[in-house]
Amino acid sequence: MNKEDLQTKIEDTRKCMYEAYNKGEDYNKILNISQQLDDLLNRMVRFKSEYKLVLLLLPILI
Repeated sequence: MNKEDLQTKIEDTRKCMYEAYNKGEDYNKILNISQQLDDLLNRMVRFKSEYKLVLLLLPILI
């Protein structure tokens, strides 16, 4: 999954969580969506960290 796809998935999951909350959905359902969102956000953090590492090492490798 590329960065743009991941950002889209994060926004879609965030909207889904807000909608579930506003509809008064079951707590466990909202918790599950929140955990999915956490996983996606953690993936984004790792993606950005790896990108920064590549930028840091690139001058050394060239």
